[in-house]
Amino acid sequence: MSEAAGGRGCGSPVPQRAPWSLVAATAALCLVSATSVWTAGAAPMSREEKQKLGNQVLEMFDHAFGNYMEHAYPADELMPLTCRGRVRGQEPSRGDVDDALGKFSLTLIDSLDTLVVLNKTKEFEDAVRKVLRDVNLDNDVVVSVFETNIRVLGGLLGGHSLAIMLKEKGEYMQWYSDELLQMAKQLGYKLLPAFNTTSGLPYPRINLKFGIRKPEARTGTETDTCTACAGTLILEFAALSRFTGATIFEEYARKALDFLWEKRQRSSNLVGVTINIHTGDWVRKDSGVGAGIDSYYEYLLKAYVLLGDDSFLERFNTHYNAIMRYISQPPLLLDVHIHKPMLNARTWMDALLAFFPGLQVLKGDIRPAIETHEMLYQVIKKHNFLPEAFTTDFRVHWAQHPLRPEFAESTYFLYKATGDPYYLEVGKTLIENLNKYARVPCGFAAMKDVRTGSHEDRMDSFFLAEMFKYLYLLFADKEDIIFDIEDYIFTTEAHLLPLWLSTTNQSISKKNTTSEYTELDDSNFDWTCPNTQILFPHDPLYAQRIREPLKNVVDKSCPRGIVRVEESFRSGAKPPLRARDFMATNPEHLEILKKMGVSLIHLKDGRVQLVQHAIQAASSIDAEDGLRFMQEMIELSSQQQKEQQLPPRAVQIVSHPFFGRVVLTAGPAQFGLDLSKHKETRGFVASSKPYNGCSELTNPEAVMGKIALIQRGQCMFAEKARNIQNAGAIGGIVIDDNEGSSSDTAPLFQMAGDGKDTDDIKIPMLFLFSKEGSIILDAIREYEEVEVLLSDKAKDRAAILKGKMIPSYIINSNPEMENEEQPSSENDSQNQSAEQQVVSISQTVDLVDQESPDESSLNSSPESSSPADSEDASNISPSEQTSSPTANHETPSLDGECTDLDNQIQEQSETEEDSNPNVSWGKKVQPIDSILADWNEDIEAFEMMEKDEL
Repeated sequence: MSEAAGGRGCGSPVPQRAPWSLVAATAALCLVSATSVWTAGAAPMSREEKQKLGNQVLEMFDHAFGNYMEHAYPADELMPLTCRGRVRGQEPSRGDVDDALGKFSLTLIDSLDTLVVLNKTKEFEDAVRKVLRDVNLDNDVVVSVFETNIRVLGGLLGGHSLAIMLKEKGEYMQWYSDELLQMAKQLGYKLLPAFNTTSGLPYPRINLKFGIRKPEARTGTETDTCTACAGTLILEFAALSRFTGATIFEEYARKALDFLWEKRQRSSNLVGVTINIHTGDWVRKDSGVGAGIDSYYEYLLKAYVLLGDDSFLERFNTHYNAIMRYISQPPLLLDVHIHKPMLNARTWMDALLAFFPGLQVLKGDIRPAIETHEMLYQVIKKHNFLPEAFTTDFRVHWAQHPLRPEFAESTYFLYKATGDPYYLEVGKTLIENLNKYARVPCGFAAMKDVRTGSHEDRMDSFFLAEMFKYLYLLFADKEDIIFDIEDYIFTTEAHLLPLWLSTTNQSISKKNTTSEYTELDDSNFDWTCPNTQILFPHDPLYAQRIREPLKNVVDKSCPRGIVRVEESFRSGAKPPLRARDFMATNPEHLEILKKMGVSLIHLKDGRVQLVQHAIQAASSIDAEDGLRFMQEMIELSSQQQKEQQLPPRAVQIVSHPFFGRVVLTAGPAQFGLDLSKHKETRGFVASSKPYNGCSELTNPEAVMGKIALIQRGQCMFAEKARNIQNAGAIGGIVIDDNEGSSSDTAPLFQMAGDGKDTDDIKIPMLFLFSKEGSIILDAIREYEEVEVLLSDKAKDRAAILKGKMIPSYIINSNPEMENEEQPSSENDSQNQSAEQQVVSISQTVDLVDQESPDESSLNSSPESSSPADSEDASNISPSEQTSSPTANHETPSLDGECTDLDNQIQEQSETEEDSNPNVSWGKKVQPIDSILADWNEDIEAFEMMEKDEL
């Protein structure tokens, strides 16, 4: 996708009747024609250092891919902590995340074209042979149509694209006769029954063997799908049609896109997150560029690039104008309501929006791309990785990080557009963090909690399909790649499709024949291909000047634009009342509540109840302010509830061969040494006898000066702690006796005392579920002496390994870096009502159910309790847990200097725990109908974000 490929200069407008190959090539890569010009914004990186980093990426890929092939293949994915494959049905269900697994060696297929990009052509040839020999697409398993399309169909097509390229070069793949394409066609036909709906939108899931709506299919009853699920098909399906000549695939994908376009909200030109596949009604009416919608926008622009159909570009430009008008609040991208786009739908952002700066580069809108990317990079520097969700004041909202590649993708495209070596340094940081915090002996493990550094036994296929591809291309020069990458377009899974498909088998109408909107609206249509010489008019410091005002936006600045303010307030009127400033004893505040339609009721039990009737508000603006106030009040109450609870802790294995590279999520105790206030405890582990620790130990010499391993059950946790402490143990790890339990699927809890004074317990105590505990037990069986570190969060490996004899590759891949402070998470928004909202504010918090004193749940939902045994977890009712903002509540600024309360969010404790997305408000939220129904989406958003690419 170069100037030569397009045949025209990037600044030239593309005529409406230009050949589609010309349009595609020109639109796709004219942005990078000025690459390597802008080098003054940061110190240039030498060719030698770039090569060194590129080689490091190759070594990292070998580590990940090699361990998958050795320990997991032919399973779909590698479980890097337990060094085995993840097979659907043999592991505890992870919900929608497992829908990507179809028993078709997912990671191998997803990695095919990555092997070629990384110049591993011999390995690619071997991998193709394995796919053809071993992969079965006729399995009785229900899979996600979306995930199967982008990962498996896209992987097969990407592999085919590069196989025929290598065959034409004459050295490799001479035996190849389109076998991968035939597999792709077979899979395409298996996916087609999902489109058997009146709307043309596909069902979200399909059985690979039995299809849809048959009894044995176990699927086909769904009514809803996400916008990205239905709108991220056109590249793969159209490519399959163009490769094979079977037009049916492109026709079905186009019909789905046409329907989504018709159902957009006409006044705002935005689309919602979830849509009914039969009626076309929007089920969730919030709109953003992250989870649930992201790749729909991406595929509109890239469909124009690949297929040359101007209607796709018109649609993208129409949506993009709406995004920049309503959603973009630089440097933030905040979800809004499609029919009330001036009203923000939530106060947090999800990690999937990190792809958007890269898409803006392709669009040619560089300034906001630089701004958002810089904000995301600062969040990464603060937490080492981009949390799955983070608040508008940059605190952790959802602490997981499954090694997502979207930020690396945007970094690559920004470097291609600007040539600024700053982005090479960003890529270097990504490499260092992956090696330092995510690398484990059997691959790379997802982060379960970016605050503690604990790991999850998970390495998704997209990590190999995308992350290493973008990182290698970032540091590679043109001569380092055996083919011209600019002749291809990246799918959302970074699979490569050749641009020459735009002129192949063009039997599909280029116009939307099902829509009344067939004429182009030139007011929303930009025919001119963006030119870097115009974007950066001979100013090598262009990107640096955009970044400079944002350099402290995460740590030291009061974030601007966090709350959408109506035009009337911008004109000088008094800003609306914020929940954090509310005082129940302030008459002025009570008057404002009344104006917003909010009533305050004092209950007999000491709680204060807030009820909103939107129709009683003084105006529509006041009603929306009331909505915002009620939402903030629920979030604020939830946040304060979490302040009363202890966060998860970390068990880090520091002995050979782990060297601190495996971190396990552990539950804390309400007694003993508090690891957040004292230095970590480090020592070798030893099993206690008796293993349950419920009586005086018979092997005190074995646990003396060590960390004792104890089995859960048969007595109180505090009793176990006293017994191992009396035997001379310096700490204790309780391992769940419920075989197969895991922090991946079971809620973490904190161990409570026995109802007696526990001040006599001086050692730290942590709890591990069975799966995590088995990792330590297996290590003891294999290596005998195992040393661990008990701490509030994982420690810097460089400090752990100081003075020890360790392999050089670990030293090289783990440079000493400053260990950043990890912020707290905050509760997600709660369900709201339709005609009214009710918030009950409790003045006290009961953390422990007095009838079950041994455990206290870290999650507030009754469903999240641990399995019952003699140490039953207490099911604390939401009303017992919820705390409230007090009348004299103070709001500290983010940097100790900012005083603009209208744009601040309350700073929370560094020890906050992630919220339970399924929290129930019990009596505090009354059921209602329609006006405020838009607030129901936050809980569903968490479920949406569990999908790996949505």
